[in-house]
Amino acid sequence: MDVTTDAAAGAVGPWLIVGLGNPGPEYAMNRHNVGFMVADLLAERIGGRFKRAGKAQAQVVEGRIGPAGPGSRRVVLAKPMSYMNLSGGPVNALREFYKVPVAQVVAVHDELDIDFGTLRLKLGGGDNGHNGLKSLTKAFGREYHRVRFGIGRPPGRMQVADFVLKDFSSAERKELDYLVDRAADAVECLVIEGLERAQGSYNS
Repeated sequence: MDVTTDAAAGAVGPWLIVGLGNPGPEYAMNRHNVGFMVADLLAERIGGRFKRAGKAQAQVVEGRIGPAGPGSRRVVLAKPMSYMNLSGGPVNALREFYKVPVAQVVAVHDELDIDFGTLRLKLGGGDNGHNGLKSLTKAFGREYHRVRFGIGRPPGRMQVADFVLKDFSSAERKELDYLVDRAADAVECLVIEGLERAQGSYNS
């Protein structure tokens, strides 16, 4: 793929937006798969369908987000197909293929230490025990953007691993479509208008 300068973005190459999750229908509605849900919605918005990315262990959609014309941004949406704790390899392969700077990678993921449905956007930082983030950071460093979707802490003595691999509750599912839609809006705002504007609008 030829790399061209996106003058509106002031950057070379596309943004790489990564939804983190686990492949397979048995995981589809797990809390750990909310990143996949957001990526699926973004793909729907740009009229694309996920396809296998050559030799990379991932599915991708290429397109543009934002208003038509110079205000839009080139993006590659990605879902690693390697399972959560091995996400870094496929994502780094895509990053190198599309020549995406680390600062133009956006990881969308579940976050235990934030109340359900709350969003937090940031650049860099630790992984807070999240295996997907650990793998990304090991592969290409920590200075990528994160869109953190709160899922809350497990109730009682439930183990974290059990909690994240359970489906959203029936009460949570009543709000889930709206919240995933809002997270997709936050990703678009981040890419088009920048982190500070997106934080001001969506960090709740």
